[in-house]
Amino acid sequence: MRIAVTYENGQIYQHFGHTEQFKVYDVEDGKVVSSAVVPTNGSGHGALADLLAQMNVNALICGGIGGGARTALAEAGVILYGGCAGDADQAVEDLIAGRLTYDPNVVCSHHHDHGEGHDCGSHGCGHGGEGHDCRHGNCGGAQ
Repeated sequence: MRIAVTYENGQIYQHFGHTEQFKVYDVEDGKVVSSAVVPTNGSGHGALADLLAQMNVNALICGGIGGGARTALAEAGVILYGGCAGDADQAVEDLIAGRLTYDPNVVCSHHHDHGEGHDCGSHGCGHGGEGHDCRHGNCGGAQ
């Protein structure tokens, strides 16, 4: 199994369409056997799903994600674990162990010019309203 995580400084990056890199993990027999940080080369929303498919990724862990990207991932056969935050390595370990908490309905519907420093996780986890900060662990709802 191959798992990708939107990645920045060891953390799950909170806006799929703007991620500059993925950390990709190869998992065998329930253990991570290798990992590498892979640049996206500025691919952008739709092309990122194609990039993941070309890398034979089976699952994606991310924060906020738009509806179009969700559809593209589904068409590429990539299982989405959205609405996550926190340490990327820990999220992968939690997924492997069957304890990753995520929001299957997360959608970043605010696709406009976000501006510098925008954190799509603040409205992408489904817990709370505008301005809610989804950096409370793996976004399982514990506030």
